Amino acid sequence: MTDRNDDAAIIAATRRWVETVVVELNLCPFAGRELRRGRVRFAVTPATTAAELLASLQAELERLDAHPDTETTLLVHPAVLQDFDDYNQFLETADELLAAMGMEGTYQIASFHPQYQFADTAPGDAENYTNRSPYPMLHLLREQSLERSIASYPDPAQIPLRNIALMKRLGVAPLEQLRQACIEDDQGDC
Repeated sequence: MTDRNDDAAIIAATRRWVETVVVELNLCPFAGRELRRGRVRFAVTPATTAAELLASLQAELERLDAHPDTETTLLVHPAVLQDFDDYNQFLETADELLAAMGMEGTYQIASFHPQYQFADTAPGDAENYTNRSPYPMLHLLREQSLERSIASYPDPAQIPLRNIALMKRLGVAPLEQLRQACIEDDQGDC
């Protein structure tokens, strides 16, 4: 298993998850292009409290703003907000930070967590795996780029529906095995 104190291993596991789950299963039809271009930043924060994570989030937003060559950042926080309810509550604080920094409408934060659960689903429902990552993370997206990608994609409203159908077809056990394989040091079946 990946050591939660080893940033390189955490980034490698996260990258494997993005490549294998997000890109290969085509959960996000826009992710592969930016990954191939090397425009996805993988960052691990040592934060152990929500306040430290908020400071790391602010620093990553400032960094993203200063580096237009970076399209998106995955801010992985393996030592804080392990409980999904706590993580979910933190997302409101993260959005408040965006507003306080004057970056609302410039960036948005997508959420991924090992225990991710959409509203109106049960914890064991397969569709939750569209957002179940190896570690808790905040995905910082440039809103203008996202809007351009969506505008050029045929019927973007079908993406989540297609993803839900795919997750249900694949099933919980294989999806959990795939997610866990991404964490394994030997890269297993991921």
